Amino acid sequence: MQLPDHLTYTEEHEWLNPGDGNVFRLGITDYAQDQLGDIVFVELPEVGRVVDTGGLLAEVESTKSVGEVYAPVAGTVTAVNDAVTTQPELVNSDPYGEGWLVEMEANDPLPTMLNADAYRTLTE
Repeated sequence: MQLPDHLTYTEEHEWLNPGDGNVFRLGITDYAQDQLGDIVFVELPEVGRVVDTGGLLAEVESTKSVGEVYAPVAGTVTAVNDAVTTQPELVNSDPYGEGWLVEMEANDPLPTMLNADAYRTLTE
């Protein structure tokens, strides 16, 4: 299982890559995509959508099931990765790169998330 050290992780199997200020990029972890199986459909929110902490951000559908992606913090969607809506398999092949899902600007500074070692412990 891939777990880049520069990212932070949630207990709900999402990764965050903090950018400038309160902006961050988000996707699902390698563990999550593996558990889902072959991704066949991704539904993303519209840019500008305001979400509360724990609010539904995206749905990732596989041949096995549907996974829901929740906002780790309250904020506004600033960008979406349209490539995964036309090529959902990118979430499987490159979950930390081309398979990212959304960018958000958090209303407040990002809270402390799990580091790679803590997330690895969670999934073992």
